[in-house]
Amino acid sequence: MAESHTKLNGPDLVQGIAFADLPDGGKLIGYCGDEQVLLVRRGAEVFAIGATCTHYGGPLVDGLVVEDTVRCPWHHACFDLRTGEALRAPAFNPLACWSVEQRDDRIFVGEKRKRTAPKQRDESSGEVPEKIVIVGGGAAGFAAAEKLRRERYQGSIVMFSNDEAPPVDRPNLSKDYLAGKAPEDWIPLRGESFYSKNDIDLRLSANVASIDARSGEVVLADGARTPYDRLLLATGAEPVRLTIPGADQPHVHTLRSFADCKAIIEQATTARSAIVLGASFIGLEVAAALRSRNIEVHVVAPGKRPMERVLGPQMGDFIRALHEENGVVFHLEDTATSIDGRKVKLSSGDTLTADFVVAGIGVRPRTELAEKAGLNLDRGVVVNAFLETSAPGIFAAGDIARWPDPHSGDNIRVEHWVVAERQGRTAALNMLGHREKYAAVPFFWSQHYDVPINYVGHAEQWDEIAVDGDIAAKDCLVRFRREARTLAVASIFRDIESLEAEVEMERQKT
Repeated sequence: MAESHTKLNGPDLVQGIAFADLPDGGKLIGYCGDEQVLLVRRGAEVFAIGATCTHYGGPLVDGLVVEDTVRCPWHHACFDLRTGEALRAPAFNPLACWSVEQRDDRIFVGEKRKRTAPKQRDESSGEVPEKIVIVGGGAAGFAAAEKLRRERYQGSIVMFSNDEAPPVDRPNLSKDYLAGKAPEDWIPLRGESFYSKNDIDLRLSANVASIDARSGEVVLADGARTPYDRLLLATGAEPVRLTIPGADQPHVHTLRSFADCKAIIEQATTARSAIVLGASFIGLEVAAALRSRNIEVHVVAPGKRPMERVLGPQMGDFIRALHEENGVVFHLEDTATSIDGRKVKLSSGDTLTADFVVAGIGVRPRTELAEKAGLNLDRGVVVNAFLETSAPGIFAAGDIARWPDPHSGDNIRVEHWVVAERQGRTAALNMLGHREKYAAVPFFWSQHYDVPINYVGHAEQWDEIAVDGDIAAKDCLVRFRREARTLAVASIFRDIESLEAEVEMERQKT
């Protein structure tokens, strides 16, 4: 998804630069032929890698170098400086690497290196499974399947998804794609040929009815059975459905799947007004996307201010003001009680009129399969540090998993895209017997018009909010603390500080 660059920046690295022009720990952007290249110096070593993140094209020169890696400033992907390998989601594709030569106190970049397969990991404990089944076609399920093949796993992978579309880039569905600013070919995480080429048996519109843990089989709704040696539950979350009168009308939408998004876009092409129920991240991203289509938007939500539960009152007030500047009308401390055609009745007694309605009133983890299988539940599926459930050989990742977080010291469950992708990768390694603890710091981003909000860590409760900078000026770092310990950091246009906060949390485990 990186943008193509017509104008090349920086020096011609084939002609070389002075070694003194690249200080230790420094980064410098230049070009080789018609490609932008990032030089990074670590001590006496110099690395040359692709200059833009393979996720959304973030400029790595603005990122953070941590040991032998570089992290993207936009969405915290991480790459190996030596190999270019994408070490952390949301990036999956590696960066290109070039050979580097130092002579006469100058640095010269040579040929692009041939891609080499990632190093084989240390021997796993136990037998490598012959058959792995993944239930779920979202972020965690896709990331697990991709990682298994990247680790050169030779066994069978069957992936069941009850969606009709192959795994998609879900964050885009409420952001740029819904706003009409991203092409449709950005949406699939991989082209359809990826699955056949990598021998991943992706079965769409497949409904899994139960798990027979004793026989090691997944049972489908039609009675068919698929055996497994290891199983990953990555069933994700589903939208909370409206239950008020009129909620079942065709112009009342939720947004979770690619099909949901297309239905909203189709309605938006002729509509002039919309009502969004809920002032959550999804609800307000939808509101921003619809405003960019010049649709009149009213937001109805029960809270006093948007997103206060996650981001606190100061950020909540800022987000409200930002949306109001862009024409959104809020009806807070209010809820919809019925929908009669284009009329939406509110608990306050007011009536709003709109061409269509989008309900973003939350999601709930899809834990029914785990519950029927007798797995331990606690507001989600309980897993250990290796993402294994209470049943040996069955793992869980993504929105359903409640895991022991080494940073907060709590057992937590979060519904973040990047967390699901990273957990899918870790679960894949552990299904192969590698015993790798999941210890990544949670991260998510949200986009409202031209304002990105990055959030690192996890704070369900706090006793102090410390603001560095000016929220209203869109230049801030907001720390959420409990007992003087920073649990989470939200930021606007403070990319390096956000990355530094992530590193600091990684090093401060409880």
